[in-house]
Amino acid sequence: MENDALEVRHLAAAYDRRPVLDAVSFTVPRGAMVGIVGPNGSGKSTLLKAVLGLVPVVRGEIDVLGRRADRQARRLVGYVPQREDVDWNFPVSAFDVVMMGRVPSLQFLRRPGDRDRELVWKALETVGMAGLAHKRIGEFSGGQQQRIFLARALAQETQVLLLDEPVSGVDAPSQHEIFDLLRGLQERGTTIVVTTHDLSCVAERFDLALLLNRRVIAFGPPGEVFTPELLNQTYESHLMILKVGDRTVAIEDGHAEHRG
Repeated sequence: MENDALEVRHLAAAYDRRPVLDAVSFTVPRGAMVGIVGPNGSGKSTLLKAVLGLVPVVRGEIDVLGRRADRQARRLVGYVPQREDVDWNFPVSAFDVVMMGRVPSLQFLRRPGDRDRELVWKALETVGMAGLAHKRIGEFSGGQQQRIFLARALAQETQVLLLDEPVSGVDAPSQHEIFDLLRGLQERGTTIVVTTHDLSCVAERFDLALLLNRRVIAFGPPGEVFTPELLNQTYESHLMILKVGDRTVAIEDGHAEHRG
């Protein structure tokens, strides 16, 4: 539907014939902030990459902003990868990285113009990195690096933003800054989908939670789907459910953050 930012129907994906996702269906309304949670290996990263057309889809359909997810539609989808997927030693500046967000909009062999540079500076200012635009990316802290890649997605003029573990390996103050930035983008109308291991953050900050373990276990407001029964189905033996006063606390067993 036109009011939906993202619709996934009966999606199945596999690597080397090994099923990773099966019969995944859900709909994200425009302007929502969605957290995708699940154990390591549950298919969280694969789901984002399937939306982006970066992994083969065995079957199923994906719509972006009311239209089939073709190359044109995906230009409106920004992506912030896991930090471990990036070569931080590559000799480029923050400005260069953010300008890469303009590449899909450039005509063949056309150099960036004034508008492209204007959008890059605006994106850097939005994430608070304009003053460090000409510094090499390898010289930044983890939180600063994530802000640069967030700026790259913004320079793309995205309406839907996908982030894969954006606060993994980032200190607590930087985590708060990143989520505050995401909240500001949401208030401006951007739809945001985030994979994360931090259940408490999803419960406190997100509109919707998708519980994923190769299939959708549950999808809805965190207060409704973060129940002991559904979390146990999602994490199986990987999650401990503790009762602390009148609150239920979920703790992932061996919570080291790897690609999901």
